[in-house]
Order: sequence, then structure tokens, then C-alpha cells
Amino acid sequence: MENAQDPRRIIESLVQQDPTTNQLYELSDLAGEDLNLFRETWPAVPAERRAAVTAELVEIAESDFEVSFAPIFRLGLQDSSEDVRVAAIEGLWEVEDAALVRPLLKMLDGDPSLRVREAAVVSLSRYVLLAELGKLPDSIAEILWKTLWAVIHTTDLEVDVRRRAVESLAYFDRPEVHEVIQAAYTDVEPRMRISAIYAMGRTGDQEWSDAIMSELETSEPEMRFEATRACGELQLIESTPALSLLVADPDPEVRLAAVWSLGQIGTPEARRVLDICLEEGNEAIQEAAEDALAEVEFMQEQVEFPLVDYGGDALLEGDYLDGELLDEDLLDDDLSDEGLLDERLFDEDDRV
Repeated sequence: MENAQDPRRIIESLVQQDPTTNQLYELSDLAGEDLNLFRETWPAVPAERRAAVTAELVEIAESDFEVSFAPIFRLGLQDSSEDVRVAAIEGLWEVEDAALVRPLLKMLDGDPSLRVREAAVVSLSRYVLLAELGKLPDSIAEILWKTLWAVIHTTDLEVDVRRRAVESLAYFDRPEVHEVIQAAYTDVEPRMRISAIYAMGRTGDQEWSDAIMSELETSEPEMRFEATRACGELQLIESTPALSLLVADPDPEVRLAAVWSLGQIGTPEARRVLDICLEEGNEAIQEAAEDALAEVEFMQEQVEFPLVDYGGDALLEGDYLDGELLDEDLLDDDLSDEGLLDERLFDEDDRV
């Protein structure tokens, strides 16, 4: 790697030229004057370069956990380029900061780009999970529920936004979720049915096993993929024979999903199939089988030597989440009659 460079020189050069990958590493953890300079300089960078830089920063962050471009991604949420906004949302996936709920809800409700709205509703799913784990205040959990419920039942919204809302809502442990998923599974729109299978896996409820396993032999690769993944999510032991056949599926993504799910199931039968994949599969299958077997070993160790539960309380209002103090007044419980969200949540001069 090149010697460390002054982030300020790299930032200023963005207006005139494409940065190297090594230079982008120097933009990790921007703060203070450096971040202010980036905020001032970024709008003057050509849109195509802004999109390319943001996309590469996402790739770097995914492959190197020691770097963080969260400050840049936060700024990207307000970018004029939809490509940048989408990439910024993806880049913030690992950031569990409750303060991000507000801008994501705002983007879901009013962003002109379908891609951005879809990315926003997908990103909200992790906050639904955090809410179910007791790590977010009830006020935030309720606004997430009401918003996603409204999206799903607003039939004139794009199906890609509504289907992602079904997937996100699935983390909620509420009776109404079963009805939503069942309705999605019987929808005439194939994409909605695919999302229903995905949502079934997220519920953790094996009552969906028959529906999921019935889709393992469908002719649609995307449906087979989601059904295969759902078998792993729910650890459906009875799906092992079918998954064993799917490791030779014509679709490479389905094959990898089958290997992953066998690792999640982890029975002796599943391990035998993974051992065969390790010896006879192509390079991608062998790597996936190696990872799956490592997962099996890890889970077995957890059973044999469980972590001590000290009975710590879940994060509640006023506690910290990812370094940010949760604000019990962050979100309002009410929804307006005119829109999906209460406009009182958002001020014109809101900053991410």
C-alpha cells in the first residue's frame, strides 16, 4: 500500500480526478475539519465520480472491517444522485444507530427514486429486528410497524417497495404478520410471492415449512433460491434430502444457498453432504462448504460450552446504541391521514 497521504489533499483532488483505491482508504473515519472539507467539496465532484467513489467505498468497507466510511455515507443520504443515495444506504447497513431511522423513513416516504425507496425499506428491517430484541424504544418500534403496515396496504405503491416492506415486517412477532405473509404468498404478482417465502424464513416459525419446501422444485430460480435459504433460516431438518440435490442445481446461486443451508441445519446427514462438496465440488462450492462446516463446528462448540448469561438488561430508552444516545422523543407515534408518515417528524433543516 502507498504511504499514508493527507486526507485533505485527496478530498480536494476528487473534483479533478478519480482517486486510487489506496487513496480511498485514507478517507476512513473522517471527522472534524477533514469531514467539513469533504462536505464542502463533495457537491463539486461530478455525479458519475461521486457514484463510483461511493460504490467503491461500500466494497472496501465490506471487505475490511477496520475501516469506516459512515460519515461519508451519512452525507450521501442527501446526495442529488440516486446512485449515491442507494450506495450510501447499503454502506450504512452495519451501522445500528437509531438516529438513522428518521432519514430512512423520510426517504421511504418521499424519495423520487424507486431504487432509493426500495433500499430504504430494506435497510429498515435491521431496526425492526433491533426493536424485537428490545434494543429500541417502543416509540420507534411502533412507528416502524405502522409505517411498514401502511406501505404494504397502500396498493397503488410500487410492488418492489411493498414486497420489501413484507420482508421487513416479518421480524415482528405479532399475529398480524402471519396474515400479511399469507396474503403475499397468494398474491398474483410473482415477486410478491418470492418475498413471502423470504419473509417466512425470517419469522423463525417452522409452521411455514410445507410452503417453503413446496417451492424447492419450482422452475423459477429466484424462488428456488429463497426457498433454499429459508430452509436454512428455519433449520428444517426434513429438507436435507432436497437440499442435497440442490447442491447440483443448474443455478449457481441456488447451489451456494443449498450449501449454506446445510451448514445451518448441521445434522450428521447434512455434514456428510458438505464433506462430499468439499471434495468434489467446484472452487466456489468447496469454499462455501468449508465455511458451512466451520459454522457447524462453531455452533456445536456453543452447545457444548454455552456462553454465560449474566442476565444483562436489554437496551432501553436513554441507553446507548452504537455510540448514540437514544432519544425517547426521536419519533412520534402518530401517522398523518395524508401520508405514510407524520410530517411533524421531519424539519426542513434536518441533518443526518
